[in-house]
Amino acid sequence: MQYRSIVALAATLSLLPVSAQAAPRPALAAAVHQMVADGFTATVVRVRDDDRVVSLAAGVADVRTGAPARTGDRFRIASNTKSFVAVVVLQLEAAGLLSIEDSAARWVPGLDPRITLRQLLNHTSGLYDPTEERSFWKPYLDDDHRGYVYTPDRVIRMALAHGPTGEPGAAYKYSNTGYLVLGKVIERVTRHSPVTEIQRRLLDPLGLHDTYFPVLDPVLHGPHLHGYDMSTPMRDMTTFSPSYDWTAGAMVSTVEDLARFHEALFAGRLLPAAQQEELLTGNLGIERMPSPCGGVLVGQTGAGPGYTSMSLSTEDGKRQLVLVGTRFDVAKEIADEPPLPTGDGSRQVLSAAFCP
Repeated sequence: MQYRSIVALAATLSLLPVSAQAAPRPALAAAVHQMVADGFTATVVRVRDDDRVVSLAAGVADVRTGAPARTGDRFRIASNTKSFVAVVVLQLEAAGLLSIEDSAARWVPGLDPRITLRQLLNHTSGLYDPTEERSFWKPYLDDDHRGYVYTPDRVIRMALAHGPTGEPGAAYKYSNTGYLVLGKVIERVTRHSPVTEIQRRLLDPLGLHDTYFPVLDPVLHGPHLHGYDMSTPMRDMTTFSPSYDWTAGAMVSTVEDLARFHEALFAGRLLPAAQQEELLTGNLGIERMPSPCGGVLVGQTGAGPGYTSMSLSTEDGKRQLVLVGTRFDVAKEIADEPPLPTGDGSRQVLSAAFCP
């Protein structure tokens, strides 16, 4: 099926029914509809209020087939991966195998020896991020080579060749490269791949059976949402190499699994007390942002080709939202243009989830 404009597609999707696993609050259902009307081809949310959970899906999982989005569909979680990686690093600290005050150069030669694991975790390392360059994306976006492989070592070398963005520890500057380095640290400390460590330490114990960590395979497996860019006509970005993102953002999950992971994390079930305090007070692999109705939300967000998502909780853990929308345009982000649909829907979802 062809659409001549995003507006036409949004108008069509806004007429589609919402599927739900429990009776939704009207404001939340309306907000999910609004995100689709804003231009997301699909929106899936999971909201928890104490022990009450509502999961909703609106729009289509695949524009070509018109298949409806489902609450259990998988999607690329992008930088939500960073929370999983941070937990593994802190578990290794708890086991006495490293300290987050250690120099990262101990495990990854060539780095500035002043860069610590803490600075990698909280984005103050000064390591350059090559994904900020339009040329980095040429194989995928211009040559349409969606399976093109960037190894973590190559991306780290590119960052080092460019030079730092600042002195280690001097300022916050988001860097995916830092989390690739943390992946190499996990690899060298445990002598296992980060994929193996995340599987055995987190996915298996929590029963996150719909979550997986691809390294080279560009194809999404199992029931999943298709992700799209912001071009006209929009391009399907679902098939895309996860190699460049690795421990910075390659994982695939569902709103249910992502919610269960972050619920366990903020309930203190994954880390000893000392490491839990480091995670929360140092913002290690997590983000903080104002709640629309006062207070602070903690969690993580993610954005990459075709997908944008967030997994947020109130500080007391009583309320939680996991949200995915299936539009994101990397090229527009680099060009400082809106990389995802603008509109009031996402704000409405946040308000419906967190405001009494």
